[in-house]
Amino acid sequence: MNSPQDLNILALVLNASWVVQLVMLLLLVVSVASWAAIFRKIYGLKKINALNDDFERDFWSGARLNDLYAAAVKNAAGCGPMERIFASGMREFHKLRERHIQDAGTLLDGARRAMRASLQREMDVIESNLSFLGSVASVSPYVGLFGTVWGIMHAFTGFAGMEQVTLATVAPGIAEALVATALGLFAAIPAVIAYNRFARDIDRVAIQQETFIEEFSNILQRNLGGQPPATAPH
Repeated sequence: MNSPQDLNILALVLNASWVVQLVMLLLLVVSVASWAAIFRKIYGLKKINALNDDFERDFWSGARLNDLYAAAVKNAAGCGPMERIFASGMREFHKLRERHIQDAGTLLDGARRAMRASLQREMDVIESNLSFLGSVASVSPYVGLFGTVWGIMHAFTGFAGMEQVTLATVAPGIAEALVATALGLFAAIPAVIAYNRFARDIDRVAIQQETFIEEFSNILQRNLGGQPPATAPH
C-alpha cells in the first residue's frame, strides 16, 4: 500500500493494479490517436476550404467552362472537392453530348446525378475520422470509470485484513483509481470539442458544395439553348 508521500501522479500510476494500468495505457493511446486525428482534420479542412475558394474564384471569373474542365482533368490529383464535382458534371455532360443526346432535360439530369454522386464520395472522405472522434468522446469516460471502479474494488480488497483503516491508508488506493477517470476525461473533452467544431465546419463545406451544384446546373440549363457550355457568368 502507498504511503501518503507517494500521492503524485507517476507513483499512483506505477502502484496501480495491472487492470487499472492497462486502462490508463489504453486511454493514453486513444488520447494520442485522437489528437493526431484532430490535427489531421484541422489541416485537411483548411486545405479543402482554400482549394474550394480558389476554384470558385476561377469559376466566377468568367473563364471558359471547357478550359476549367481541361484544367481540372489535368490537375485531378491536386484539385479540391468542388473542382472534382465540377469535372464530374462536365464529364457526364460531354459523354451524353458525344452520344448525340440533345434533350436538355436528359443532359441536365445526367450532369446533376454525376455531381451528386461525386459530392457523396467527397463528403465520405471529408467526414473520415469524425466517427472516431465521436467514439472517443462518448466511450472514454466510461472506460475511465471502469478503471476507477476496478481500482476501488482492488483497494477495498486490500483493506479486508486490516483491523484499523484510516484515511491515510485509504487515500492512495482511491487516488490510484481516480487517475483512470481523469485520463478518460482527458481523452474525451478535446474529442468532444473537436467533434462539434468539425461537424459544423463540414456542414458548411457540404452546403457550399451543394449550392455550387445548383448554381452550375442553372448555368448548364441556360447554356442548353443549342450551344455547348462556354463560360460561367461574371
